[in-house]
Amino acid sequence: MKALLLENVHPLAETLLTDAGIDVKMVAGALDEDELITALDGVELVGIRSKTEVTPRVLANAPSLQAIGAFCIGTNQIALSDAAERGIVAFNAPFSNTRSVVELALAEIIVMARRLTEKDRALHDGVWDKNAKGSHEIRGRKLGIVGYGNIGSQLSVVAEMLGLQVYFYDTDDKLALGNARRCASLNELLDIAEVVTLHVDGRDGNAGFFGAEQFARMQPRSLFLNLSRGFLVDYDALREHLESGHIAGASVDVFPVEPKKRGDAFTSPLQGVPNVVLTPHIGGSTEEAQEDIGRFVASKLRDYVQHGSTTLNVNLPSLNVDNRSKGCRLMHFHLNTPGVLAKVNSVLATHGVNIDGQMLNTRGQTGYVVTDVSHGLSDAVLAELRQMPETIRLRVID
Repeated sequence: MKALLLENVHPLAETLLTDAGIDVKMVAGALDEDELITALDGVELVGIRSKTEVTPRVLANAPSLQAIGAFCIGTNQIALSDAAERGIVAFNAPFSNTRSVVELALAEIIVMARRLTEKDRALHDGVWDKNAKGSHEIRGRKLGIVGYGNIGSQLSVVAEMLGLQVYFYDTDDKLALGNARRCASLNELLDIAEVVTLHVDGRDGNAGFFGAEQFARMQPRSLFLNLSRGFLVDYDALREHLESGHIAGASVDVFPVEPKKRGDAFTSPLQGVPNVVLTPHIGGSTEEAQEDIGRFVASKLRDYVQHGSTTLNVNLPSLNVDNRSKGCRLMHFHLNTPGVLAKVNSVLATHGVNIDGQMLNTRGQTGYVVTDVSHGLSDAVLAELRQMPETIRLRVID
């Protein structure tokens, strides 16, 4: 079995997959659509980060592909529904870099509140500018968190420990942690908060989520952060409000268009604006987070290959299955219609195959059944199962 790992995935991922008997090829940068199609010829597993897009066209031209590992939080770069229709399971790392993003957000809030970028630039230019004008403590300030998921909720807890008053808004009904207070709407949060930070997911419907109207509603001389997705924010509108003085500072880690690899040219309307911190999508880029992401996602890919486990995947039914003791394991992705399990078992019974154990789960239009049998399966059995009109993909582990 072959695996392709792109975008400087942590070496631990290569080690874990290689130890599982998988032939791993590492590529430093991202690949465009045509390059990825060529690279996936004969490859069963692919690992990416945020720059490589696994499009419907890529999936249609990668018949060997069985699983995708997103070595990051976001999965909007993967055509998940198309992958599900082909029985290709996708995993991500929803928790591994949470702390790294939280610490960067807090560091940037302090940097902006103290206007450290301007002090730093002045000293590099040989100017001694020692004064307190425009420099503030963060203690007691009102922090507004937009998106109260894994990152937003942890930021809430740590920020409160530093003395910030925390408010949050989320479209889902989330439990407030500590003394955080839930806002009924985004506008309510913007009316209150002195610091607004976005931690919103990358679904298509969130494009253009934060623009001129929202910046105008923010408190005068407030601070703004986006460490979630670049296409959420109108950065031209942000620049206008920074230059007018309505927004006192901004920190941005993500952009609508980002270079494919380190060293490529970068442009943004926010370049050159005072008290603006620009970072190259490094929210989760700490050595600790990348190592944990490498371990987590590679382990999920390994467990799927070896056992058929789909626990914590993002697009297909989830089954937590461990190693079989003997015989072989049959893994069957199928259309979620009535009677499929009965058909599978009828085929096995007709050919005299005894079932040792069986698990089934469904998700949306797809079902997934794992069946353990005592002995190997004949070509006739496998052919009959593959020919079932409901079958999406059939895998066998001997």
